[in-house]
Amino acid sequence: MAPENLRAEAAGRWERLRRRFDDLETLRQRLDYQTWLLAAAGLVASLLLGLGDLATRGPIEQRQAEDMRATLEQVLPPDLHDNDLLRDVKTVSDTGLGETRVYLARKNGEVTAVAFKLSATGGYSGPIALVIGLKADGTVLGVRVVAHAETPGLGDKIETAKSEWILSFSGRSLDNTSDERWRVKKDGGDFDQFAGATITPRAVVGGVFKGLQFFRRHRTELVPPATGGQR
Repeated sequence: MAPENLRAEAAGRWERLRRRFDDLETLRQRLDYQTWLLAAAGLVASLLLGLGDLATRGPIEQRQAEDMRATLEQVLPPDLHDNDLLRDVKTVSDTGLGETRVYLARKNGEVTAVAFKLSATGGYSGPIALVIGLKADGTVLGVRVVAHAETPGLGDKIETAKSEWILSFSGRSLDNTSDERWRVKKDGGDFDQFAGATITPRAVVGGVFKGLQFFRRHRTELVPPATGGQR
C-alpha cells in the first residue's frame, strides 16, 4: 500500500477512535468502562488501606502494650517482681480457656505471681474481659475489668472508677472460699450484687472462679514446686 494510502487509513482510524472517546456519556455506559473503573477504585482503596495499616500498626501495638503494662501493674504489686512482665510470658493450652497468655512475675528468678486475661461469659450485654493477678499459692492479688459493654449506671460498677466492688476479690482463693460460695449473695454466695443489676456481677464472679480453676489445673506448669510449695 502506498504511503499516502497508509496515512489516509491511519488518519481515518484515529478519527473514528477520537469520535468514540468524545462521547463520554456513551463511554460511561459501556460495561468494560465501568468494570475497569471499579477495578481501579478497588485497587486504590486497597493501596490506601494497606498504607494506613502499615502506618498505624506500630503505634497501635505500642499503645496496647502500654495499656496491658498499666493493668498488670494494678494486679501484680511491684515488690513481687523485678522482671519485665510483658516479656516474661508463657502460653498455656487449656480446654476451658483455650490458648491463654500468662504473664509471670519473678523475683530473683523465682515465680512469685502470675497474671492472665480471660473472658467472663454471661454478662448482660456480652462477654466481660478480665485480667486476674494471683500469688504463686493461688491467692487473688487483684482483678480488673479491661473491656465490657454493660449498661452505664448499673453494670459499669465493675469498673474501679465507678465503685470498689471489684476489689472484694483480693485475698480470696479456692482454699479459703469453697466452690459453692463463689456466687453472688442472691444465689447463696459471698459476693454482693448491684441494686437492679445482678447479671453483671454474677458473670464477673463466675469469671474469677473460672480463672482460679485454670490456675489450679496448670499451677505446676506455671510455678515450679520449689517456688509455689505444695498444696
